Amino acid sequence: MPRAAVAEAFRRWHDANPEPTTELEFGNGFQLLVAVVLSAQSTDKGVNLATRRLFPLAPDAAAMATLGEAGIAEQIKTIGLYRNKAKNVAALSRMLLERHAGEVPSDREALEALPGVGRKTANVVLNTLFRQPTMAVDTHIFRVANRMGLAPGKDVIEVEQSLLRRVPKAYLLDAHHWLILHGRYVCVARKPACGTCIVRDLCESRDKAA
Repeated sequence: MPRAAVAEAFRRWHDANPEPTTELEFGNGFQLLVAVVLSAQSTDKGVNLATRRLFPLAPDAAAMATLGEAGIAEQIKTIGLYRNKAKNVAALSRMLLERHAGEVPSDREALEALPGVGRKTANVVLNTLFRQPTMAVDTHIFRVANRMGLAPGKDVIEVEQSLLRRVPKAYLLDAHHWLILHGRYVCVARKPACGTCIVRDLCESRDKAA
């Protein structure tokens, strides 16, 4: 996709939704971090249902560490891989207390050192909480970037780097959210809603739906 078309796509997404944000529910930076860790291989809707039970009991790292792995697991058992996620959330809570006074660090290396936190999770936190221009490439963004010809790549790192180069700076801070929402609700995997897509004429997919 030509750079002019990329810029036009983001202009349209911006005009349609000027202030996009995550659909995960959270009340502070710690809760955002936990919600993103829980969202791996789970839907935001499912995570929100679980955290509505969990966060009132453990709103911060100290309370979460006190609740412990078993207590966390009991509150999040409706989501996939809940036992391993409970183990990671308990461990990252303790590490935040030991290394960062219970606060979420704004440094990528420090974030990725936390249990259960990989590059994608770190990118979401850095972007959403600290407003850094990162690109958290999940399955939705990977699909959209390749299908549209927006930023093709054979793996998530390649797509991430390509998007960081190709997305105009004026839109880079919120690009992650626009792409996720587009992939989640319009450019879905099996039956993309091309008929209602606001960037259909810019898309380079050979398989546009009628």
